Amino acid sequence: MGDMHLGHGNIITFVDNKGERIRPFESIEEHDETLIRNFNEMVKPEDSVYFLGDLVMNRKYLGKLARFMGHKKLIKGNHDIFKLEDYAPHFEDIMSYRIYPQHGIIFSHIPVHPCQLERRFKVNGHGHTHGHDVPAYKDGKGCAWGDKRYLNLCPEKTGFKPVSLDEVLEMMRKRGFQ
Repeated sequence: MGDMHLGHGNIITFVDNKGERIRPFESIEEHDETLIRNFNEMVKPEDSVYFLGDLVMNRKYLGKLARFMGHKKLIKGNHDIFKLEDYAPHFEDIMSYRIYPQHGIIFSHIPVHPCQLERRFKVNGHGHTHGHDVPAYKDGKGCAWGDKRYLNLCPEKTGFKPVSLDEVLEMMRKRGFQ
């Protein structure tokens, strides 16, 4: 899951194109506790987990990371601005992206450039865009639907729950990727 934005009070005020709040919580405490609870209901201590960036917006909330289960790895996002030693106690590894070549998947925070998907990967699981999908382009014009090669794994798109690799593979299958 990407873009948890723990401790970021403004995240619960963000709205979509229709003016509806993208995170329907009354307080940042309710928001954070819901994300942590949903996560820990699905993730076992022995599971490997990749966070797709933008975890904590305020240094004083870094301690919440200890409450997440699993063998945690961080794919850094544009808001993950603290020093390595601030993140190191909570993560087994910190990286820019994670590739599963056997499945043709690259996981990143910010969506990768489309030419990378044409040449190297089938699908990009990403964060960063919150409730928005990456648009499909044809002849330089954006289309109304999302590019099926991009899987938005932000909380707004995943029911505020993490998704497993098996679920990502199923999403790919449903989009026509084998």
